[in-house]
Amino acid sequence: MKKLMRTLGVIVMLGVPTQQALSDETGGRVIRIAQLEIDPAQLAAYQAAVREEITESVRLEPGVISIYSVAESDHPNRLHFFEIYADDAAYKSHIASAHFQKYAATTQSMILSKRLIATHPVQLSPVPTPVGK
Repeated sequence: MKKLMRTLGVIVMLGVPTQQALSDETGGRVIRIAQLEIDPAQLAAYQAAVREEITESVRLEPGVISIYSVAESDHPNRLHFFEIYADDAAYKSHIASAHFQKYAATTQSMILSKRLIATHPVQLSPVPTPVGK
């Protein structure tokens, strides 16, 4: 678990596009963690579906700040998601979106277990984007 949290910390620091997009003042941000276990026989199909869903979410939804998906090295069918939304309205819009609904319907039978964790941001510190980029 410590290794996962370190990994998520590095992902957060490296993955958020700009300091302006996610300031130290996290006012209103919604941060979710999901832990899923996928049927090993359907893992490839699940990964394809989730890649498509995440790609569409960050491309189409301005309120989606970032979504990360990682698999455990020793158990590749155990996936962990770290998601940051601008606010609660953005999160609700995300789960109501056509691409998320397609993902949910497509992957429902692939998911053996799911744990959704609501969180409260303590400190979020992305690496600032250099001026001019």
